[in-house]
Amino acid sequence: MDMDNYLRFMLALVFVLGLLFALAYVMKRFAAPGMVRNRSAKRIKVLEALAVDPKRRLVLVRRDDVEHLLLVGGDSDLVVEGGIPAREEDPDQGAGTPFARMLKGARPAAKDPNPGSDGEIRP
Repeated sequence: MDMDNYLRFMLALVFVLGLLFALAYVMKRFAAPGMVRNRSAKRIKVLEALAVDPKRRLVLVRRDDVEHLLLVGGDSDLVVEGGIPAREEDPDQGAGTPFARMLKGARPAAKDPNPGSDGEIRP
């Protein structure tokens, strides 16, 4: 084959690939509602995960404004707690659930041994 045939083959390949990309763009842009799912409208979100041991993990999952605490890995998976009402996360307060705060290292506030004091602990 001479160079003319190779050039025609390459141009035809580029043309066909261009048509495929154009068709994919048109399908995505003008598709009927429901055909292409919006990526921002996800119903399931993994909020936190904590390794319990090398095989198992605790996972906090939110589904439709309801949170579920799962123990995954090992021989079987287990729902530790289900149907937890979801709380809105406040960026100033950290994560919205006690479990998520525990994962981030926050500890519960210690009780003041001297109520009514100025906050200093005295012996």
